[in-house]
Amino acid sequence: MRYSTAFDLSGQVAVVTGGASGIGLESARALGQCGAAIELVDFNPATLAAAADTLRQEGVNVATSVVDVTDPKQVNAAAEQIFKRAGRVDTLLNSAGIAQLHTAVDISDEDWRRVMDVNVNGTFWCCRAFGARMIEAGGGSIVNMGSMSGTIINRPQFASSYMASKGAIHQLTKALAVEWAQSGVRVNALAPGYVATEMTLAMRARPELFNTWLDMTPMGRLAEPQEIASLVVFLASAASSYMTGSIVAVDGGYTSI
Repeated sequence: MRYSTAFDLSGQVAVVTGGASGIGLESARALGQCGAAIELVDFNPATLAAAADTLRQEGVNVATSVVDVTDPKQVNAAAEQIFKRAGRVDTLLNSAGIAQLHTAVDISDEDWRRVMDVNVNGTFWCCRAFGARMIEAGGGSIVNMGSMSGTIINRPQFASSYMASKGAIHQLTKALAVEWAQSGVRVNALAPGYVATEMTLAMRARPELFNTWLDMTPMGRLAEPQEIASLVVFLASAASSYMTGSIVAVDGGYTSI
């Protein structure tokens, strides 16, 4: 392996769910700048189109698919269409996700199911649909978006649905990694700490939360989206060829305490 080209993704195709904003959009940018053609997936047509236009203006090769990842029929149809259009998929980033603040006794049944449906079921539907085709093709890399919240309990805010969903993603990642290890399909997850994205914007506006986050993070700041996206590129590339089943913490030292 030539180390100078280990991160070159030229000629490859990367699918990014939740790609219209946040970590998904920044990861699509990073993968595209490293040479991959991007298949951008999101449920909101308007924000998806705007994100794709932005990436194209930056020189990234982008195609789009409007998909609700909670619907396995839509996911399967999108996977079939993307493989037909692109001819291959080398990387799948499952970045679609939602979070809610709530107490366990106050969350509605519908809200609990929605968090689980997007974060856990949506990740599984995409892993299954694209993973099956990667197995047929002889390999690929799947990167799931976990969280430090799948390992620790966040405070002072309460969000048991989010923490439970991210813990499930970590276990799903390990299960699929072992199941598919002989097929050439690698499955890893990132476990970010607090990141400066749209998802955390409302919470960051609350000093009683934000100041505690910074106090509990040894580096004393939030991550920038590009600091997560760079790890996505690593897990997509040949540089991580012996990694599967790993949950990679990117949390400013939060889980080290």
